[in-house]
Amino acid sequence: MSTPDDPADRTDADGETTADPGGTPAADPVSSSAEKYDGRKIVTGEAKYTADYRTQFPDLAHGTIVRSEIPHGEVTDIDTSEAEAIEGVYAVLTPWSAEVPETLYSSSGQSYPEPSPWDMRVLRRHVRFVGDPIAAVAAADRETADRAARALTVEYDERAAVFDTETATDPDAPRLFEDDEVENSQTGADYSRNVESAFGGEIGDVDAAFERDDVDRLELELETPYQSHCVPEPHATIAYTDEDGRRTFITATQVPNHTRRQLAHLFDIPIRDVRVKKPRVGAGFGTKQEMVIEPITFALHLASGRPVKLELSRQEEFSAVRSRHPMSLRVRGAVTDEGEIAALDLHTRSNSGAYGTHGMTVASNVGTKAMPLYPNVPNLRFTGEVVHTNLPMGAAMRGYGAPQGHFAVETLVDEIARHVGADPLEFRRRHAVREGDLDEASAILKDGTRFVRRIRSCGVRECLERGAEAIGWESIDQPTASHLHRGVGVALCAQGSGVAGKELGAAKLFMNEDGSFSLHVGGVDTGTGNDTMFTQVAAAVLGCSPDDIVVTAADTDVAPFDYGSYASSTTYISGTAVKHAAEDAKDRLRYWGSKLLEEPESVLETGDGRVYSEQTGESVTLEEIGYEAAYGHDEREQIMGHGHHSTDESPPPFGAQFVDVTVDERTGEYEINELVFAADCGVVINPALAEGQVEGGEHMSLEYATSGTLEFTDDGVPKTVGFREYGMPRTTDHPPMETILVETHEPTGPFGAKSIGELPTNGVPPALSNAVRDAVGVRLTELPITAEAVLEALDRT
Repeated sequence: MSTPDDPADRTDADGETTADPGGTPAADPVSSSAEKYDGRKIVTGEAKYTADYRTQFPDLAHGTIVRSEIPHGEVTDIDTSEAEAIEGVYAVLTPWSAEVPETLYSSSGQSYPEPSPWDMRVLRRHVRFVGDPIAAVAAADRETADRAARALTVEYDERAAVFDTETATDPDAPRLFEDDEVENSQTGADYSRNVESAFGGEIGDVDAAFERDDVDRLELELETPYQSHCVPEPHATIAYTDEDGRRTFITATQVPNHTRRQLAHLFDIPIRDVRVKKPRVGAGFGTKQEMVIEPITFALHLASGRPVKLELSRQEEFSAVRSRHPMSLRVRGAVTDEGEIAALDLHTRSNSGAYGTHGMTVASNVGTKAMPLYPNVPNLRFTGEVVHTNLPMGAAMRGYGAPQGHFAVETLVDEIARHVGADPLEFRRRHAVREGDLDEASAILKDGTRFVRRIRSCGVRECLERGAEAIGWESIDQPTASHLHRGVGVALCAQGSGVAGKELGAAKLFMNEDGSFSLHVGGVDTGTGNDTMFTQVAAAVLGCSPDDIVVTAADTDVAPFDYGSYASSTTYISGTAVKHAAEDAKDRLRYWGSKLLEEPESVLETGDGRVYSEQTGESVTLEEIGYEAAYGHDEREQIMGHGHHSTDESPPPFGAQFVDVTVDERTGEYEINELVFAADCGVVINPALAEGQVEGGEHMSLEYATSGTLEFTDDGVPKTVGFREYGMPRTTDHPPMETILVETHEPTGPFGAKSIGELPTNGVPPALSNAVRDAVGVRLTELPITAEAVLEALDRT
């Protein structure tokens, strides 16, 4: 079979390098650890990200954003005269510019209609946090644009501001939104109290369970902080109009099709006239599941008449874009003397910040991801409230509410176990979800039973068993120094595989004459290795090598429709679409194999680059089929396959996080000796990439538990403006990690697979709190867990 001399040089019609993982054909393409196709390009600097495409535009203008310097008020005037007089300035935009639409919209990259409120404008007169965009400049270079931005004179009518959710809901608190400034269909919205949404659901009778005479009642109140996405590649967009007058965006996005739809709505352009192209993306983690800068970039393009590149600074990434929602949580449990959990009651109050993007949907995941770990608890209640403040907005972030929920539920379960004198590991083994259980908790906020799910695959107990063995649960040796104490903690984790009933992925496959294939898929690779996974799934069906499949993805003109990369959906949803497309093409391979072999299709199978007869052993190569189908005498066709996938299913992956810690009782300082994570993600597609996802997610979870947060002055001015202030754990700070992949088989997933990308972000905070509790007997309920907090808790005992 003929292939290019250097697979890494394969390009698409636009001359852009496309996916080709290379490597030797494996007996089982799905379970092999194929090399990540773009790994070598990334480490050698050859991978092209959005900003690298600037060289294609000789008349490119560079954009910058002017942001509010006050937390709340009205922009009454912006004097642009000095800025416009600077040589090399092409455009200066304000909220009053003709190119800036007045239309309300949501920046959340979600399905239509967006569940998040339409509460934003491209440039804002009513500013609601320090960092709100109020003006923008396009100039010959970034330095000139920044100089022009500093030359603007802004006048404000400043208003009172509010920075915490408790004060924000007071009847006398300043109101962030008037009725004509927002369109919101969410339940419980009350903007007179700055409440974006309030919700609740119940299974059984929780109040009655807590009133029983035979139960003990335990309660914890917890606090979780902001967390930054810390993406290596900042938000970047290039906007231009092509030779056909079509509005085109090269942009670092997780959601090309959602972005296209939202831009069309915002600027009143037919969707057909908008093209969104996703190049290589330097990680997203949810912050790029947003239309953050594309509208401003396009408005600058309209005003300047030039292609415009807008790339955010690191300071903007930390202080003015998106982050994980801080939350206050209260969780209660009722337990009998026999150790049966009679009821769980969870409430969350989420700080949505200045705008409502992903506010309600993130908060709703707090309970619907963690509580299903214990589906046989007969009485469950989950309530929540999402509140606006004059701080930067929260949004989607890896885990999407589940890390906050797991911190609450898994610390309480640990306390319950200790209260009844049970080993926390054995208590979880006794009560945790099992295969065959009916999970109503994940649908506790839904009407009806449509999204109640049966658990068809569950490796929780094997995760507990293998993780406990790896961490040495039964054989923890105490340090010789009397002031040092060692403990171990465990926390169970669950997530989902896409959004049940709110997903769609599609793929199409074309066979070339030489037996290779071109795969067009709407699924988005943000650095996770999805394109590699797509080739492995398709190759397993077609019977070829993954390096005979070239992927073109996430270009709205070329690739079929897909909701994008979020909610741990890509393997389960987009991967299944690829599998369907490959099966469709395989039917045609068998048809042509039947013609050439003169055997019935029913006895033919694909493998090793051939169509072969299971009856006679005769075979024909895919290359022979390719040439015969394209150039045959009596019949011709291009062999193609089409597939799409949408489902009400969202099977949860499961995991067990273990932490081994040593605590100094004199100072509160602690050292994490080891992290172990055992993950059940169904059948593991590409174990090396799956292990990488676990390690990356566990690192993010460690940061959330121990160090990373955003801080502000009393006036809402960001104090955290870079990595130095943020405190992300460095490689030298990281404890040893062990990853254990526990295989189950999920019958609804491609080849039995479930998701893996978000699951490991959920475990370290509760497991660390549980480990400290085990070591020195105090419970830490506020993140990050610091030495000062440990010492303060010890002083209270």
